[in-house]
Amino acid sequence: MKILALDTSNQAMSVAVTDGELVLATMTINRKKTHSEQLLPTIHRLLDVSGLAASALDRVVVAQGPGSYTGLRIAVTTAKTLAYTLNLELVGVSSLAALAAGVTATTAVIVPLMDARRHNVFAGGYQWANGRLENVIADRHLPLDQLLAELAVLKQPAVFTGPDAVAFREPIQAALGHAASFADAITALPDAARLAQLGALAAPVSTLTFVPRYLRLTEAETNWLKTHDDKGHAPYVEKV
Repeated sequence: MKILALDTSNQAMSVAVTDGELVLATMTINRKKTHSEQLLPTIHRLLDVSGLAASALDRVVVAQGPGSYTGLRIAVTTAKTLAYTLNLELVGVSSLAALAAGVTATTAVIVPLMDARRHNVFAGGYQWANGRLENVIADRHLPLDQLLAELAVLKQPAVFTGPDAVAFREPIQAALGHAASFADAITALPDAARLAQLGALAAPVSTLTFVPRYLRLTEAETNWLKTHDDKGHAPYVEKV
């Protein structure tokens, strides 16, 4: 199966082209530059060096969230457009699962983490079982203190990963002590090749109804709900 995988859910952008277990081409750019300017040229370049036409692809896999609102929309819109116009399968994979997949050869709980600001994080818990990555703690938007309290109750080693994880090293180690460890900087970056591996195992979704998983309301939704009753009307955001 030939797969194009896209991840623009955070600062780093990662794109990969794979054929089965073979990685044909991959690129990760970790700098502050508009993903909308980089994504399509990167896709074109990687397909070119892979010797593939876009029409030769079988599936598009995209990191569906959580993450940056704008970043998620860029990759999801691109993936949906390619899947629809080229009649390709479309698969969405948790952005947190893609980060967790980089931590291997461990029985510990893998905790991918993104800074959601105001002492909140996007986080989940994953473990390897029989060669497959299992979601053991649901992806959520929650206060960091709550996450650490829940992990302390588990009394299991935890490996934190993701580019934002090191920013929380002090409170994590204060709460969990030697039970906490951290993935190295390279492993903690998004890697679209890992995303492709996870997406190869998932079922395709509808191109028309697929939307990002933000895991929290946008600021506009929050402000709107402060002054409006949330009952007796259509949803603030409608799937189109």
